[in-house]
Amino acid sequence: MEKDTILVPWDFTEVTENALKHAVKISAYLKNRIQLIHIVKSDKQVEEAQEKINKDVEELSKKYQVQLEPVIKVGSLFHEISDYASNNSVSIVIMGTHGIKGVQKFTGSWALKTIVGSKVPFIVIQGPPSKTEIFKDVVFPMDYKKEAKQKVNWALFLAKYFDVKIHLITPTIKDKGLQRKTRMNVNFAERIFENHGVNYDIQTIDTSHLGVETVEYAQKVDADIILIITTKDIGFTDYVLGAKEQYIIANNARIPVMCVNPRTDLSRYGTFSSTGG
Repeated sequence: MEKDTILVPWDFTEVTENALKHAVKISAYLKNRIQLIHIVKSDKQVEEAQEKINKDVEELSKKYQVQLEPVIKVGSLFHEISDYASNNSVSIVIMGTHGIKGVQKFTGSWALKTIVGSKVPFIVIQGPPSKTEIFKDVVFPMDYKKEAKQKVNWALFLAKYFDVKIHLITPTIKDKGLQRKTRMNVNFAERIFENHGVNYDIQTIDTSHLGVETVEYAQKVDADIILIITTKDIGFTDYVLGAKEQYIIANNARIPVMCVNPRTDLSRYGTFSSTGG
C-alpha cells in the first residue's frame, strides 16, 4: 500500500493547529494529503463532533490553501490514532503536545501512550514551525540495542525528501560488550549512509543520560528534529517513572521529535520501505 497521507490528531485547540502547520509544510515535500482525526468516547458524540470538525476543515483548508479531510473514530485516544495510522495509507502522524506537566508527571505522557504500538512514525511537536525552511539538521542518538538499526531507514527517508544532515551521537560506554554492540550499530549506520550519499557526522558523548545529552546536543547544532526509537515492550512502570523517550519528547527546547516504534515484522537488519510500510 502506498503511503500518501499525513495524519494530524485534532482536538480543536491551538496545540493541534500548530501540528497542522507542520503538516502543511511537510506535505508540500511529500505530496501527501492531510487528514484530521478526532476521537470520541461514544457513538452519541459522533454527530456533534462531525459537525464541528467539518467546520474546522472548511475554514482551515481556505486558511492554509490545502485540502483537508476529516476522520471521526470512536474509542480510546491511546489506541484509535495508532490503529488508524497503522491500517490506512498514513506515512507520518504529526501530533501536538503540551509536553509532560501536571498530572501527566504521575500518569505518564499522553503522547508516548498514543505512539506506542504504531507501525507508523509520529512526529511530536510542542509549537508552530520556528523556521521558514523544513528540516535541515537531524540529531540521531544511537546506542547498543539491536532495534536502534530500525531508525536508519527513517534517517534515509528524511535525507531523501528533505536533504538533511544527520548528526549521529553515541554515548561512551565502559562495558566492553555493550561498547561492541554500540560500535556495530554505528558501523551499520555509517555503511548505509555512505552507500546512499547521506551527509552525516558522528559525535561521541561522555554521558550516563543519553536523553539529556541528546537534547543538549540538539540545541548546540540548532537541530530541526530529533529521531528516536521507543523502548521495546514499554510498560506501566516506564510511563510512571519516565522512560528516556518522555524526557526527549517533552524537551524544554521544544524541538520536534520523530518517534519510531521497534517492529518484529522486519528483516534481521531492520530494514523496510519507509514509504511502503
